[in-house]
Amino acid sequence: MSSDFVEDVEQVASLKANSIVSTSFQESSDDQENIFRPKYLKDFQGQPQIKDNLSVFIKAAKSREDALDHTFLIGPPGLGKTTLASIIANEMGAEIRLTSAPALEKPKDLAGILTNVTENSIFFIDEIHRLKPAIEEMLYIAMEDFEIDWVIGQGPAARTMRIPLPHFTLVGATTKAGQVSSPLHSRFGITCHLEFYSVEELSNIIRRSAKLIDCEITEDAINMLAKCSRGTPRIANRLLRRLRDFATVLGDGTIDQSIVREGLKRLSIDPNGLEKQDRNILSTIINFYGGGPVGASTLSISVGEAIESLEDFYEPYLIQQGYLIRTPRGRCVTRKAYELLGLSIPENINEYFTTIN
Repeated sequence: MSSDFVEDVEQVASLKANSIVSTSFQESSDDQENIFRPKYLKDFQGQPQIKDNLSVFIKAAKSREDALDHTFLIGPPGLGKTTLASIIANEMGAEIRLTSAPALEKPKDLAGILTNVTENSIFFIDEIHRLKPAIEEMLYIAMEDFEIDWVIGQGPAARTMRIPLPHFTLVGATTKAGQVSSPLHSRFGITCHLEFYSVEELSNIIRRSAKLIDCEITEDAINMLAKCSRGTPRIANRLLRRLRDFATVLGDGTIDQSIVREGLKRLSIDPNGLEKQDRNILSTIINFYGGGPVGASTLSISVGEAIESLEDFYEPYLIQQGYLIRTPRGRCVTRKAYELLGLSIPENINEYFTTIN
């Protein structure tokens, strides 16, 4: 074996402790957020079809003493993609390594992680749609053949060596499935589309989270909070922590309806879960662009919001709730948006939508 090869492999292996990868959620996420993460499928609220299917796939893989097939998690931010990756690892009784695509700058970064994974372990890549092409190409071989190609030497003397890898499960998460290349997408054997949560599901999450942080909250307050959490557990838990603060300072420590109303008012959140920026987006489209259509880049400049935040956070909920629609020519508001803002509805609004679609 050549000294160049030994040196290259040692260089790759030395990346084990690199900050691009974490082996636990305590290292990679906020402590308060980590408190709320369920560890097993039985504690995970919502997404019943995904839970049922994953339960079958995990049991089958464990019975064969094999790695779970590569899993692709798709959905808006805050719905539990990272939590599901942790649950898969716990259910499989396997080690988990976590990173994000932007952290993988060079092929050696990926090689350093893959050469240190253990048999049947979980390798989680967040924002996988942002992988660089060279890293994605290396990942293809790793996912299919459990090997990686490593180039030894330079110039005319350069040659490729294939390094075998333990069987592992890649769990990829994305908020933009359309930006994931077809070759990468097709290599995932399990695909899970996470949907926004119902009020009942969010109520169960809030009830569980309140117990975990030893916070008293009434049932009416739970229901009110669930309705304005935008169908997103992360937002529900964030609001719960803030309302706990209001209850401690302004009340007797118990979150009731009056505390929820006062807290939401101070946070500029209406009973529909719309924040100040949501209403600003709708009013900007109406007042500056006649109700639309307006392009995403123009709108993001007008409201002072990054286009990524506009498309990933604000628009999905506004569209789901029927305040906004996307057309080939841009974004347009609906009748419901005019009603929300207390504005008169144009008489030709139905004809207008017919024209632009």
